[in-house]
Amino acid sequence: MNKLLVISAVPIALRAFLLPFAHHFRAKGWRVDAIANGVSTCPECLAAFDRVWDVELGRSPLDAKNLLTAPPRIREIVAQQQYDIVHAHMAVAGFVTRYALKDLRKQATPKIIYTAHGFNFYKGEMPLKNAIFLTLEKLAGLWTDYLVVINREDEAAAKRYQIVPPDRVRYMPGIGVDIERYNPDVISASEVAQVLQELNLAPATSLFLCIAEFTPRKRHRDLLKAFAKVARSNTCLAFAGEGALQAEMQQLADQLGVQDRVRFLGFRRDIPTLIRAAVATILVSEAEGLPRSIMESLCLETPAIGTDIRGIRELLEPGCGLLVPVGDVEEIAKAMAWILDHPQEAKAMGKRGRELMAAYDLRQILNLHETLYAEALVPAPSVTIRESLIMGN
Repeated sequence: MNKLLVISAVPIALRAFLLPFAHHFRAKGWRVDAIANGVSTCPECLAAFDRVWDVELGRSPLDAKNLLTAPPRIREIVAQQQYDIVHAHMAVAGFVTRYALKDLRKQATPKIIYTAHGFNFYKGEMPLKNAIFLTLEKLAGLWTDYLVVINREDEAAAKRYQIVPPDRVRYMPGIGVDIERYNPDVISASEVAQVLQELNLAPATSLFLCIAEFTPRKRHRDLLKAFAKVARSNTCLAFAGEGALQAEMQQLADQLGVQDRVRFLGFRRDIPTLIRAAVATILVSEAEGLPRSIMESLCLETPAIGTDIRGIRELLEPGCGLLVPVGDVEEIAKAMAWILDHPQEAKAMGKRGRELMAAYDLRQILNLHETLYAEALVPAPSVTIRESLIMGN
């Protein structure tokens, strides 16, 4: 039995992105375990993985426990369980995992794979910050067997800076979207009407939807300020997601006088229906890898408004939505008004998005992981005595 360990700093990443991978490989006879901080409190994670381990990982790179308490615990678990592959996700967990297991790589097992869900250095970030994070990625690259990137800008950067040898960089178009689940044909008009009724909205209300955790990087503040400028009574802005800044954003909605037209929905399990009910989804982040919320929106033929950054640009440039500068409240408001004033053109954008999403199908991403894992598990060729003499050893 092959053994796979998946590592993320927090269970929300496992729950949001990685459960299909656990189900897929377990169905193929693998043992699939997970590490995250607080993972034992996540029912979906407990059901999806064979075994879970709580390790004190912090999401901030400045959190001291990332280098003090987490590495020895990760080393202990991996040494005890004898995993074939350890696959780390996200920047902090990716660095800590590779640092913790750097000495084990001399044994050729486990193989260490890191998926960068968007490098922490990118175009538009401060040069000093970029230099620090690039240095850390290059250092961790020394302890990495394979590096997976999920957008073309990161692929080019990984190869340009030689974070790992180019033949060990793998581009995959995101972490996959289930195009069968996110299918406009499987969501009925009655389901859409029901969710609008739940939100206490009239059928003619134009709903904008933002699916994003309430963190500074997502810049919810910009979106609220922009929505306040769209002074139309028959519009609503809904936020699906949780996070530390939610209460602050609710206060801002009150201050802007739009609280009656804004809904804070928290964690939702009916995201496809919400997207289908919306005239557009909106994501105004300052940094992304390849946002699945936009992929889900395009699958459902709902156009998107997004900031002109890595990942979002890759999805919307083919004419599937509108791009706006980061932090430009006026341009965000104009984009929202354009969607309201051009409903037919907006629908055409969404239909183009559905066509684009075939390349991002979850099944294809799972197949790419199968191929990568099979390659990683191939034993390194042994060197015979004769070959060693020829090479001068």
